[in-house]
Amino acid sequence: MEQLSSLEIAKVNVPIAILIWLMIYPMMLQVDFRSLKKIGKRPKGIVLTVIVNWLIKPFTMAFFAWLFFSHIYSAFISPELAGEYIAGAIILGAAPCTAMVFVWSYLSDGDPNYTLMQVTVNDIIILIAFVPIVGLLLGITDVTVPYDTLVLSVVIYVVVPLVAGILTSKYLIGKKGEQWFTGTFLPKFKPLSIIALLLTLLLLFAFQGGNILSNPFIILFIAIPLIIQTYFIFFIAWFGGKKLNLNYQVCAPAAMIGASNFFELAVAVAIALFGLDSPAALVCVVGVLVEVPVMLSLVKYANRNKYPKTKINPQIQQS
Repeated sequence: MEQLSSLEIAKVNVPIAILIWLMIYPMMLQVDFRSLKKIGKRPKGIVLTVIVNWLIKPFTMAFFAWLFFSHIYSAFISPELAGEYIAGAIILGAAPCTAMVFVWSYLSDGDPNYTLMQVTVNDIIILIAFVPIVGLLLGITDVTVPYDTLVLSVVIYVVVPLVAGILTSKYLIGKKGEQWFTGTFLPKFKPLSIIALLLTLLLLFAFQGGNILSNPFIILFIAIPLIIQTYFIFFIAWFGGKKLNLNYQVCAPAAMIGASNFFELAVAVAIALFGLDSPAALVCVVGVLVEVPVMLSLVKYANRNKYPKTKINPQIQQS
């Protein structure tokens, strides 16, 4: 295990990088920039997603992390450790969900085409805003920010798989057709993503074994602010969408995107910045474990409180 943890290039752990890339690449295959031209026909859902994910969520995550780790937990956690836990939460909160949201959208009967538009917009904004927001918030918490490593992580885990996904999809659709691409090729990657996720979690928990065994209650301490943040952001987006008169099929996925996180990117950046066995990386790992049951509870809430659907424009419904 020590040999695996020592396999690094520019502070990026190679085995973890490969596994995370395998999780992200299949998602990037589904990004369709052609969907951006449809935004003007139904912009309110996109506006809500952008405001919640980029103007509210990172800052509320930083606030809850600061409140709990620096103040409520101050008797149990040193200021140095608190700083790293806060940093991990900030990295997690600044990366809106792009992959799992398709699952949450499907389970809550969301509009898949509009969800794709929301995800595409978020992917583009990540390229521009993720590094400045993380740098700003980490600076506020007095954590030294190695911007070269942060930028490198975004390039490795967003830009490279995004470009690879676009080139692959363009080539295969041109050669085999879109029906074969979406019906045959993409489904083959789903098990690969799940296997990569499980192996990543396994390795991360193995690398974090010392931290967990020395302080088993830290998992609970980390989970509490993350759970509060998830529910808080979901209901801001949910009631905000209803206030904007969004139909349920758009409002539900918008709330799901706000509540969940792009944990693949967050884990990768936390490892690159602070190391495999760091408290920051542990926060992102716990975030993965917390997210699934919490998001399932929110899917159940959305389905139980489903309000009448509005008729969808057939031109927009088409891919």
